[in-house]
Amino acid sequence: YGAAADQGGGYARGQGRQSRLARFGQRSGLQVVSLHTDLGSLERDAKAVADEAKSFGTKYVVITGMYRFDYGDEATMHDLAARLNKAGEALKAEGVELLYHNHNCELRHVNAEKRAYDILLEETDPQFVNFEFDSYWFTEGGANALAWMQRLGTRMKLWHINDRGTRISGSAVTPILKTDSMELGTGNMDLDSLMAQALTIGVDAVILESHRNWVDNSPIKSLQLSAEYLKQHG
Repeated sequence: YGAAADQGGGYARGQGRQSRLARFGQRSGLQVVSLHTDLGSLERDAKAVADEAKSFGTKYVVITGMYRFDYGDEATMHDLAARLNKAGEALKAEGVELLYHNHNCELRHVNAEKRAYDILLEETDPQFVNFEFDSYWFTEGGANALAWMQRLGTRMKLWHINDRGTRISGSAVTPILKTDSMELGTGNMDLDSLMAQALTIGVDAVILESHRNWVDNSPIKSLQLSAEYLKQHG
């Protein structure tokens, strides 16, 4: 198996940071499979974002959702789909592809029949916009992640993977336990079925998220356990 990484959003842009991260990738052997950004940066200068993605050797730019944004407003979601199409078209002209990464906010209903994510799927053009699907967040939101993956089909280019459960052992104060991210195969998600679907459609990469709630408070042990699951099932 190999190693891959998202180059996440939230970092200050700049040539110094870019070159340091590029050198780290070369030394570690990590392949950067996508660059995370925000829609505003794309709308201001798509070429600059595309050039940065290329500097990391990736063809994917990912928008990880909108901040201070009403996902429950239908008109707003129609407008977002149109903006994504325009941004994706601009990136395509630079040889880079746009993906949208979900969390749980896209499960909000915009009317009696549709959710925000329905509009994104139906109104974005596959020529310009596709998806990095996060099965953890849709499961957390009460959705059937497998059904959504089947609906996405080959528009799901990347899969953000995590497991979900609780580490509490022994007696608990209340009958309601708080869930959190877990190592792959140690939680309650049906990852085997999700993995089978991801392999069937041929996703370009499976991206493990591991940033908290590590077993024995060890990020290294956490990664080793999840890597073992991926070796056995990927």
